[in-house]
Amino acid sequence: MNWIKVVIAAFFEVFWVIGLKHADSFWAWTGTVIAIIISFYLMIMAGKKLPVGTVYAVFVGLGTAGTFLSDIAFFGEPIKLVKVLLILLLLAGVIGLKLVTNDKEKEGVES
Repeated sequence: MNWIKVVIAAFFEVFWVIGLKHADSFWAWTGTVIAIIISFYLMIMAGKKLPVGTVYAVFVGLGTAGTFLSDIAFFGEPIKLVKVLLILLLLAGVIGLKLVTNDKEKEGVES
């Protein structure tokens, strides 16, 4: 369940990253702020039960790939072979981290 939170957080990360670049009205900025709040809330909640470093790496990797694909699909960004290969390398690293991470959930250390 906590890995699903990370994936959903990365999904919302794509929206706020796009919003930071393209927002030009009150409602667009409001949506961007809401996406930031949801994204970080879910990532923080997942980080309380899963290894924080892995959660962050997966969050950023999926968000980067999603933003890259959104730029191509919705904003006419040209597809460059070097970018595609680097994104695939990034995703391979994220998948590798997920595979080697101990999935036993544990309570985070309270400060």
